[in-house]
Amino acid sequence: MNSLSLKISNKDVHFKEGINSQNNYSPEEKTKLAKVSKDFENILTNMMLKSMTKTTDGLLGKDNYGGDVLDVIFENEISKFITESRGMGVAGQIYKNITGEELPSNIKKSFEKTLDIAETVNKSVNKNKVESNKTTPSNNAMKRLDKYSDLINEASKKYNVDKQLIKSVILTESAGKHDALSKANAKGLMQLMDSTSTDMGVKNPWNPKENIYGGTKYLSKLLKDYEGDTELALAAYNAGPGNVKKFNGIPPFKETQNYIKRVNNYLNILE
Repeated sequence: MNSLSLKISNKDVHFKEGINSQNNYSPEEKTKLAKVSKDFENILTNMMLKSMTKTTDGLLGKDNYGGDVLDVIFENEISKFITESRGMGVAGQIYKNITGEELPSNIKKSFEKTLDIAETVNKSVNKNKVESNKTTPSNNAMKRLDKYSDLINEASKKYNVDKQLIKSVILTESAGKHDALSKANAKGLMQLMDSTSTDMGVKNPWNPKENIYGGTKYLSKLLKDYEGDTELALAAYNAGPGNVKKFNGIPPFKETQNYIKRVNNYLNILE
């Protein structure tokens, strides 16, 4: 079988000169040639699509969950669709120069099917994402929390903070462990920093009553500062009021954003 000679000095020469088309190719060889020609155009089209969508962070954008995976699926299938429909004509020209014949028309219906598959995959990915955020507190954590129900109820009434919110913060902060100590030196059930303990009048943060009262008092203050906006109050509780002010809202910290989601998740479960 003759090969196709590409001359870089003249980008059109491989189309102008062609190849000795007097060769008799068998049906099997023509099928292989058609496939190779289409594969070449498919690769070329795929490269063009990637270049065209580079500035838009892909076909689905950078904020779409699982978009990097779906981009590959869409780009490959769109390239195949364009190639099979002979939209660019590159494959046809290559095939004709080799065989002297027109490339057989064979438009596939796979594009619509691929869209359906991609949509199903996207829904599945997003569903898993939502479900992964629904963390149920362990039985041990709930048992530990139950021991402080009376203290939580008292603090709730004294500082006018929803008792379920207090419980949710405790579950998120310490999983109900009164002796919890973080790497940042936050202490006890509601993980009070030393400065917060001092401001809230807590002398012994390891004491469950003082810790719950101090943490609830701080939550109450934050809720008042942010006019009842629970998410801003939680953001300040986790990242500090300074960061909330700096970013004029919830800070763009994954830790803080996940913290708010987790507290709200526990809150929904408890309610």
